[in-house]
Amino acid sequence: MSDAGVLINTAVAILAIVILIVRFRVNPVISLVVGSLYLGLATELGLDKTIETITGGFGEIMAEVGLLIAFGVLMASILQELGAIERLVKHLLRLFGPKRLPYSMALTIGTLLQSIYLDVLLVISAPLARTASKRIGPLGTARMATALAIGLETGIVLMVPGVGALALAALLSVPLGKMLLWGLVLIIPTILISITIMTFLFRRGFWKSEVDEQQEILVEQDLVNVAADGSTTAATAPSGIDDASGAGDAGPQDDSGDDDRTGQPPLVLLFVPLLTSLLLIGFGAIAEVAKWDNKIVQFVSDPVVALLVGLVGTCLIGRYAMGQNRVEKAIARGFKESGQILILTAVGGSLAAVVSAGGLGDILRGYFSAHTFAPLLLVWGIAAVLHIAVGSVTISAITAAGILAPIAPALGLDPVLIALAAGSGSLFAVHVTSNTFWLLQSLMGQTTRGTLKSCTVGVSVASVVAIALLMPISLLF
Repeated sequence: MSDAGVLINTAVAILAIVILIVRFRVNPVISLVVGSLYLGLATELGLDKTIETITGGFGEIMAEVGLLIAFGVLMASILQELGAIERLVKHLLRLFGPKRLPYSMALTIGTLLQSIYLDVLLVISAPLARTASKRIGPLGTARMATALAIGLETGIVLMVPGVGALALAALLSVPLGKMLLWGLVLIIPTILISITIMTFLFRRGFWKSEVDEQQEILVEQDLVNVAADGSTTAATAPSGIDDASGAGDAGPQDDSGDDDRTGQPPLVLLFVPLLTSLLLIGFGAIAEVAKWDNKIVQFVSDPVVALLVGLVGTCLIGRYAMGQNRVEKAIARGFKESGQILILTAVGGSLAAVVSAGGLGDILRGYFSAHTFAPLLLVWGIAAVLHIAVGSVTISAITAAGILAPIAPALGLDPVLIALAAGSGSLFAVHVTSNTFWLLQSLMGQTTRGTLKSCTVGVSVASVVAIALLMPISLLF
């Protein structure tokens, strides 16, 4: 087939996937497989070769990240059953106070809690953030909603073990340790700078409570503090946060008594297995850079082994804290939640394999070279356009990586830079086709207009900040 034919059919396949997802509400997994089938047949791979390529690409990605995603989701499910997230938010509020809570909560969500399924993490943390927002002041809802949106979405695609980050690393053959370290370097300043920019805009009149927040929520928030003695009534606070917001202005406190009263292990102990996993993966990446060839280090720092260590540790703590039955219940829920995540990630590999087999990579190598102007911006732009069309951060990142994988060598960039640029671009313009958008609207008491500001604008700012930071970082490679 001619070069023009391959390019046109690839464009048709991507457009068909977008239309199936957005217009006809077809499940993304089915849409990606249908698009892959069309592209394989249209580029004359043949019936057998098309099926072989789709299943082969599916299997390669599943071999790369299947166990990692499963272990991460299971670990997160047990932490959820333990109530660890609610306790963590309470401790952040007590340690940092309400004024710095948007920063501390977004950083924690973006860097530590990415093994937790996004919708679950949002449903758990949003009521706690909404209660804490009363202590921040008139812009509390705006700042906390923005912090949640930025922390959740950036973590998915920039931080291991976020689902998008795992998929990007697998599709572009980036070692997970390397993805973890450079993702951490990028995500921390991205979150801090983005929230600072949005806070500045809010204070300059960008947020108007009377039209950006649901008025019935404002009335509820005003009444919650009208107890006869002037204190907050515990009955109005969501379960899990109690009256922790009242201690926010007092600064750091020793809350070990809270663990004694509840009979739960210390909060830090709950997260030790997860932190150990991340440290092992990071240590392996450092050892690789230092060319420290040690078989034992390579074994324990392998992502599969590292996350298995974390999962076993979390299971043991869970059995001690709440019994085997609840641990088994959490594991069963985790298996249920991980199904679509695993399949969606793997069919992204199917699309990438068909794109490569169809000859797109060979064609584009003739157009791109190491001297292509601002190649990172090109990667960012492709992912951004796909996200605007599809409306899903994860799907757009996976699709962009599938398109870019065959031409990565021609761009003359380290694959980790391409992965981070694609992840950054996939954050641009989270809008009304995203489930996160509507969950944030309802759970944080915002209007649609307010959510467009806190979520759409906020995460778009993070997308632009991330690529702006990545450009100078790329000079280190």
